Amino acid sequence: MYYFFTQNQIYIVATIVLICLIGIFLYLFNLDKKISKLEKK
Repeated sequence: MYYFFTQNQIYIVATIVLICLIGIFLYLFNLDKKISKLEKK
């Protein structure tokens, strides 16, 4: 298992970063929908 992490560290880091970015985009998208709902009122 340790060997896997040392050999594929860049892929693991890239995957974590990608997941974080997707999470931020989804959060901003939901926030934008909520704000536009409030603006319509």
